[in-house]
Amino acid sequence: MHTATAVPSPVTKPELRARALQVRRGYARSLDAELRDALERQLMARVLPHVPFGAVVAGYSPLKDEIDPLPILGALDARGHFTALPWFADRDAVMIFRRAPADEVGPWGVLQPASDASAVQPEIVLVPLVAFDITCNRIGHGKGHYDRALATLRHAGPVRTIGLAWEVQALRAAVPADPWDIPLDAIATPDRWIERTDA
Repeated sequence: MHTATAVPSPVTKPELRARALQVRRGYARSLDAELRDALERQLMARVLPHVPFGAVVAGYSPLKDEIDPLPILGALDARGHFTALPWFADRDAVMIFRRAPADEVGPWGVLQPASDASAVQPEIVLVPLVAFDITCNRIGHGKGHYDRALATLRHAGPVRTIGLAWEVQALRAAVPADPWDIPLDAIATPDRWIERTDA
């Protein structure tokens, strides 16, 4: 198991984010293709038992240093699940989810589904993150896209959130959560599954 990120206290959320981004970048770029593939297959094995049969699952198109959820989505597609990915009309728009696959470049330079792909209400959302703590609080990139999107989704019905990360993204210190931050229901790394106990 990889060592958690050492974060001295006190520290602000922007400082935590900057340090955690450095850790994630350095770790991801240290992996050769074979090891990275093995770790992402381990992640898939952690997540799949927690996905109920037939659930609608949303993932994400990963940035270079993010752990890749696409093997999970591919396995779910093969089982007959309906899978989706984030979609943005523009940089100021609220993120919604449309039917996978991703085949257009979106406003953030990341692949997203076509604008005419079906919009969906996912029951499970696989969430990328920069850092996390043991209580399933996360630090994202600071834009608030997932917090706003999840708040909108939860007005329409229950949504279960599962954060995906490399183990080195775990913080020893608690994430300084803001009032608008939405804790995740669970977090999966290649090494372990963490369930939020007060969910």
